[in-house]
Amino acid sequence: MTVRSRRAVYFTAPGAVDVRHEPIEAPRSNEVLVRTVRTAISAGTELLIYRGRAPAEMPADASLPALQGNLTFPLKYGYAAVGRVVEVGEAVDRSWLGRPVFAFQPHQTHFSSPVTDLVPLPDGLDLEEAVFIPNLETAVGLVHDGHPLAGERVVVFGQGIVGLLTTLLLARMPLARLVTLDRHPRRRQASIASGAHACLDPAGSAVEANVRAALEAGDPRTGADLSFELSGDPSTLNLAIAATGFDGRIVIGSWYGLKTAPIDLGSRFHRSRLRLISSQVSRIGPELTGRWTKARRLAYVLDLLPVLRPSALITHRVPFEQAPEAYRMLDQDPAEALQVVLTYPES
Repeated sequence: MTVRSRRAVYFTAPGAVDVRHEPIEAPRSNEVLVRTVRTAISAGTELLIYRGRAPAEMPADASLPALQGNLTFPLKYGYAAVGRVVEVGEAVDRSWLGRPVFAFQPHQTHFSSPVTDLVPLPDGLDLEEAVFIPNLETAVGLVHDGHPLAGERVVVFGQGIVGLLTTLLLARMPLARLVTLDRHPRRRQASIASGAHACLDPAGSAVEANVRAALEAGDPRTGADLSFELSGDPSTLNLAIAATGFDGRIVIGSWYGLKTAPIDLGSRFHRSRLRLISSQVSRIGPELTGRWTKARRLAYVLDLLPVLRPSALITHRVPFEQAPEAYRMLDQDPAEALQVVLTYPES
């Protein structure tokens, strides 16, 4: 099979997305050509780009060959592609033909890639589960960085997809209480279904007291042992600080882009000896690198997919050609969407 052109999603300006035709060459000797079946839209990073709130000079992702360059318009972006190999280069074993694979690739109908940059998918795995690989890997990294202990009280701020996947993982652990927060009712319902003991609306003046009550922390000096800030809103960090008890840990997994907010580090932060922990999936925490590698973490994620079945979080399947409408919906009416997936034609 020879593909002379492909269609790709381009972010062209704040609030503007196009589907463009562009040429594509046959795979090189060490490459394969993949026909995309599904891609997942990131309602975090991709919406920052869509809204023009990502630092334009920042590298798209220096660790991923398919995402070189910076975030200047126009650009292709995306990192959760699942497809099947339809053509192989002369140096690639023909057993790759037809194989289902995952790749950190933008939204496009076809792509060429060295086989070393692909993740072969296990036999029998539903391909819609595989689009969650990046976000589930992020969630595993967040939990690793937080080091939750048996019997701890844990709070997760934000129940977007990364927050929900983190909740799914934490709910499998013997915690005393797992409390989550999100402003959208549909996400709160999904959070309870994912195993949270309580999911609260962060709006209102009594939210700090409500969190402490949900944690069942009788001593007013106590709060969460561990908090995760995954809301994407930098002002939420103040609430995480307020809800976390003495010597507690706060893992910050949100990427805020150009968004900033005043943070209160002057009242109880120092006396409470709180620890702020940055977490980002591209690097494993230094204290874990003696035992954990990215390959081991990825293998664990592949094992988790058929157990957790995160495809239940897909609320919208949008034909690829309607990608502009999908981004517009996520931007203007996010309350009803959990995971949005683009579906691709079969030829």
